[in-house]
Amino acid sequence: MPIPSLRLLLAAAALCCAPAIAADAPPPIDFTPEERAYLEQAPPISLCVDPDWMPFERIDAAGRHEGIAADLIRLVAGRVGLRIELLPTAHWEESLAASRAGRCRVVSFLNRTPERERWLIFTEPLFLDQNIIITREEHPYIGDPHGLAEATVALPRGTMVEERIRRDYPNLRVIPTDSENEAVELVSSRRADMTIRSLIVAAYAIRQEGLFNLKISGQIPEFTNRLAIGVARDQDVLRDILDKGVHSVTPQEREAIVNRHVAIRVQQGIDYTLVWQVLAVSALITLLILYWNRKLRAMNRELERLSVTDRLTGLFNRMKLDAELASELERSRRFGQPFAVILLDLDEFKRVNDTYGHPVGDRVLIDVARILADNTRRTDLVARWGGEEFMILCPQADPAGAAILAENLRRRIGEHAFPTAGRRSASFGVTAYRPGDEARDLVARADEALYEAKRRGRDRVEQR
Repeated sequence: MPIPSLRLLLAAAALCCAPAIAADAPPPIDFTPEERAYLEQAPPISLCVDPDWMPFERIDAAGRHEGIAADLIRLVAGRVGLRIELLPTAHWEESLAASRAGRCRVVSFLNRTPERERWLIFTEPLFLDQNIIITREEHPYIGDPHGLAEATVALPRGTMVEERIRRDYPNLRVIPTDSENEAVELVSSRRADMTIRSLIVAAYAIRQEGLFNLKISGQIPEFTNRLAIGVARDQDVLRDILDKGVHSVTPQEREAIVNRHVAIRVQQGIDYTLVWQVLAVSALITLLILYWNRKLRAMNRELERLSVTDRLTGLFNRMKLDAELASELERSRRFGQPFAVILLDLDEFKRVNDTYGHPVGDRVLIDVARILADNTRRTDLVARWGGEEFMILCPQADPAGAAILAENLRRRIGEHAFPTAGRRSASFGVTAYRPGDEARDLVARADEALYEAKRRGRDRVEQR
């Protein structure tokens, strides 16, 4: 699979930058009395950033914060009426250390991890971006990194990806680097087998450094960057204020900011002294352009599909579900439309893997995915939530209707004869949108209902 062009990389990146929730200008922000009092007295808010993470952010030679994150933070701060004061650092690890020590109240653009939750609380994601596996052009496609024995992966120190690769993929040997560019350069020069980086950052680095001997060899959907603003744990009111600013940012504003920093520039003008040479090979060039355009269109369609699809089951993935859940919440807030969420978990699935092996377990997951897809409405969105859990988003459905659908799915799964694994069952949790809900509220209620179904004996449907 050859490397996608920069234009293709950016087209795919646009799919995962942010949930497209509305085209209208954001409504005025409604602050609580406590939040208004905080804003009236708030001094400048100290901010830690990654000084070398372009195009997301950096500290330039003049000490200014610039990049996609910088523009988004300024937009959020201006919208809620906060003053931001940059705390300069030399590298990302120093920024994290300064945040842990309380020297800055806010960290600009980072993923939420258990380690960081020790000293930070987080806004909702301000930006979503797919992580992809980058290798040299001759490297084969990577379907599952668990199958790579002793492969090396170059990763910048202190990042979410480094933390999770060390935890989830002990078969990979991590080579720590000081920057994104260094990680990509190690792969280009064959000193590392791969790196796992943001789609937008990879496109930017490949363009800047001219490293066209690289390609996309796979993805790890559960490593999607959900970039939020980190806030000191004792600053709940500040986090809530910033959260309201984050929710006010429109998809059009995000797109304009991304295009400002990761733009496609086409050289204009013709050197007429070379016209005769161009004419001599114009037929060949035309054929090459037609060939590559056709190939790039096919690759673009595949990247679009991969960015929203679970590799094993073919259902939508968590990133697509998050985007659609945000859209459905916005429609309900604006127009009062009902919708429901169904969360289901296969009962005693670990026993299937332990008894029959993971290939049989994978076959069970694929069959369950087909049952769910075949027995839901065309308007419903069925996604793999993670592991043996699935979620169904049901627009225009009330709790009673969603419970009937869940009961039908429970029965269909129970009636299915799974090859080797035999009869299986699933437990279901059902909830519906209530005014004032955020995404986390819906998910939490569905999870509570699912837990109650497990507690009451499994193979049943519970509502919250």
